[in-house]
Amino acid sequence: MFSKTIFKNGLRIITVPEKKSRTVTVLVLAATGSKYEKKEINGISHFLEHLLFKGTKKRPTPIDIALPLDKVGGLYNAFTSEEYTGYFAKVSREHLDLALDIISDIYLNSKLDPKEIKKEKGVIIEEINMYSDHPSSYVQILWNKLLYKDQPAGWDIAGTKESVMRISRKEISAYMRSQYTASNTVISISGGVEKESALSKIKDYFSNISFKKPFNKLPVIENQKEPECILNSRKTDQTHFCLGVRGFNIFDQRRYAQEILAAILGGMMSSRLFVRVREELGLAYYIRTASSSETDTGCLFSHSGVDSSKVEKAVSEILKEYKKISKNSVPLSELKKAKDNLKGKMAIALETSDNLASFYGIQEILEKRILKPEEIYDKINRISARDVLRVAQEIFKPKNLNLAVIGPFDNKNKFLKLLKI
Repeated sequence: MFSKTIFKNGLRIITVPEKKSRTVTVLVLAATGSKYEKKEINGISHFLEHLLFKGTKKRPTPIDIALPLDKVGGLYNAFTSEEYTGYFAKVSREHLDLALDIISDIYLNSKLDPKEIKKEKGVIIEEINMYSDHPSSYVQILWNKLLYKDQPAGWDIAGTKESVMRISRKEISAYMRSQYTASNTVISISGGVEKESALSKIKDYFSNISFKKPFNKLPVIENQKEPECILNSRKTDQTHFCLGVRGFNIFDQRRYAQEILAAILGGMMSSRLFVRVREELGLAYYIRTASSSETDTGCLFSHSGVDSSKVEKAVSEILKEYKKISKNSVPLSELKKAKDNLKGKMAIALETSDNLASFYGIQEILEKRILKPEEIYDKINRISARDVLRVAQEIFKPKNLNLAVIGPFDNKNKFLKLLKI
């Protein structure tokens, strides 16, 4: 069972005690990410995530932060998304104080050393280069760009090389002071920990967190009226692509039918697209379908890499499956398999303290409410074959189709012509 506590300053704490767990995870989430940025500072959320491990007054160098956790075999890292940034440490439960001390220190007291800022710009540019050189990853960045164009939801979380080089220490410091505040922060602790002890410790370690009110993100604008395609032309051995449609956000109850739809299409090795595109036709090594839901956006897309001479065949086959599932009701046995697959994956993930912390903490940071696993299982169980058919019919329409492509092609018109259901 989890507990949610809100301090007077607005700081939210989620505690998830697991008596049998020998580990404990401290996860601190800030409700800010790339959707909160302006174009001239695109990438600042991700940049700040890097910098928090570069030194504090108490721990002036990166090794001073890393070494104590390394000595106890701790796992620690950070991540940036479109809508939140997270910092965590997972340690054996007797080292809870160490994890809290270090994560609170970097979150509240980072120096933002100008020398480290200059150095880290080079590191982030190499990270951007790495993803750009990896077509199967970069095509997913193109996918967001295709859907949302020149607005925060369409920008790369890491920023561009130009925007990263422009960002100043003053801008980073101002952004941190504005967004890393009590009311904008969720602390999720799970594993071998007692609630009251955790709350007492957090009150001490986070006593100097700012009370400042954060700024909000701009609403996402969506106005697609016809099929769209984006092409990144380069010499590659394979053509990588994302093909799909806009879907439902995290507050829309249809998201559960959308998740089941994605599982049926390409969420497992016995899914329709895996069987058809890989096993029967031998067109691809990897093919998967994903459902994504954020606070103000949602989508469903299939992602694959194929021989460049066979990309049109692969796209056509995926579209055939989209059409089929929007015309014919899913058999009950296939529906049950998809439901059990989603519930089973969740159950397996929630056996570890770090996934438990993320499960509860991210719900709180995005939705400001938390559903227990059993409540989510119930929502999944309630989805009928008719619900899945209705959602498929709503999203799989010709005007909703989108295709992002990386491959040795000069003209996207050949792909636009394929976008029909």
